[in-house]
Amino acid sequence: MDLPNHHGVAATAPTEAAVATTTAGASPDTDVPLRSPSPSKVSEILHLIQSDDVQQKVEAAREIRRLAKTSQRYRRHFSDAVNPLVQMLLYANSVEANEAALLALLNLAVKNETNKISIIDAGALGAIVGFLQSEHPLQEHATAALLTLSASSVNKPIISAAGTIPLLVEILRDGCMQMKVDAVMALYNLSTHPGNLNLILQTEPVPCIVDLIKSSKKSSKTAEKCTALVESLVGFEEGRIALTSEEGGVLAVVEVLESGSLQSREHAVGTLLTMCQSDRSKYREPILREGVIPGLLELTIQGSPKSQSKAQMLLRLLRDSPYPRSELQPDTLENIVSSLISQIDGEDQAGKAKQMLAEMVQVSMEQSLRHLQQRALVYTPADLPVASCASEVSSK
Repeated sequence: MDLPNHHGVAATAPTEAAVATTTAGASPDTDVPLRSPSPSKVSEILHLIQSDDVQQKVEAAREIRRLAKTSQRYRRHFSDAVNPLVQMLLYANSVEANEAALLALLNLAVKNETNKISIIDAGALGAIVGFLQSEHPLQEHATAALLTLSASSVNKPIISAAGTIPLLVEILRDGCMQMKVDAVMALYNLSTHPGNLNLILQTEPVPCIVDLIKSSKKSSKTAEKCTALVESLVGFEEGRIALTSEEGGVLAVVEVLESGSLQSREHAVGTLLTMCQSDRSKYREPILREGVIPGLLELTIQGSPKSQSKAQMLLRLLRDSPYPRSELQPDTLENIVSSLISQIDGEDQAGKAKQMLAEMVQVSMEQSLRHLQQRALVYTPADLPVASCASEVSSK
């Protein structure tokens, strides 16, 4: 499923690791079935886009943008328009032509890897980087363009080598809210290419990312991508120092762990676990100080399998001794939590943790009972009532 886009263009799907939003009143891009593209219509538009009349080219670009917004077939049929559209980006005296071409290229690139690569190969990147400069009227559209184009693994090293990362971080620092969202998602896309994390770290983006997490709904896609990027950055000591040095940095991650989507919570617990594993003595206290225990307890029961495992590992690291106890004191989650609760300052926090532990134990007991009942159903002979079999199971 495609997402709507605030620029009046189709947005890349989450599977492309790039998400954008739309202008007010724009309809969602859902690849609704259209009549087969008319060969004569496609030919006419392709002819106009290559004409010498600038106004005709602008009208053709706008028509390509409109048709490609709702149809993968039109994106394929208008692939031959990429080169003339890129040439329109280079018109020095016509922002109108620049804008029409850029938005048409955006829609041609959505969910179309071939067009994404062709747009970069045709030389669009230089113009887009120019549009990214502060105060340029097309800066917002250019940010969205990089978000879409950076979803291609082929394009990632080319885009980062063009000096886009510092510009994206500058937008993340000073841009409007939508530009910040597009910038952080483009940075996330670029961060998945080897070597780019070091480039991103050099621009000191963590304070801006933390600010965006604070101002975003914790269950949003924005918070998810921000936390995913932070998880990657704390794999480096510079990233860990930046997060703990930023006021409210660790707390922002803890809040995502408590209230984020399943994927966001997995990134959040992964962030804290990476920090604690790298240097327990250095990062244990800053993590405990932000009241992480209740969220971790909940995650051990309600998180994804990866989140549950990471939460249990982090709980072990956060207690007094990170090493397993003797056989006389089994290394159970209850023992770990009891050790942690005894160290928490403040009655409210300790009370909340104890309540969470009680609820966790209750949920665990209910899950165990359901498991026994399911086993009884599986092993019940067809001619025996379920209740009798259940009692046999419980008496063993």
